Amino acid sequence: MSDAVLNNIRRFLDDAGISYRQVHHEPTRTSEESAQVRGEPLEVGGKAIVLKTDDQFRLFVLSAALKFDSGAIKKHFKLKKSRFASAEELLETTGLVPGCIPPFGEPILPLELFVDESIVQNQRIAFNAGSLTDSIIMSTQDYVEIAKPTVFSFSK
Repeated sequence: MSDAVLNNIRRFLDDAGISYRQVHHEPTRTSEESAQVRGEPLEVGGKAIVLKTDDQFRLFVLSAALKFDSGAIKKHFKLKKSRFASAEELLETTGLVPGCIPPFGEPILPLELFVDESIVQNQRIAFNAGSLTDSIIMSTQDYVEIAKPTVFSFSK
């Protein structure tokens, strides 16, 4: 399944004429490991998190160097509750396992996309592209243009 997501991302970027660098590497389990194998600073990493907000799954992306602020999410959406998607829900919703979710909603993943302001402060974004062994590094400006996220602050 992960190859399909990687291929969809590459096709999506290629069709839009966007340049990117793909890195094939050993499986990474943490943002720190990913930054190391990519040769990029931790801040450039886009950490993608799927949350269940009330009764809806949504995708949130923040700098891998920062922590997620669930209070900011609850306030923004006026939620009573939110929680991380379980591994089973992640697989059911995206076809992917934790750690390899790319920072894309439609047409790559069937999720509404939200990006933290920490991402747009960097010149590049690096992310796992549908697998624990493939990363893509690209310009943040191109990423925001093609991914069309809603941007607000939800990190600390």
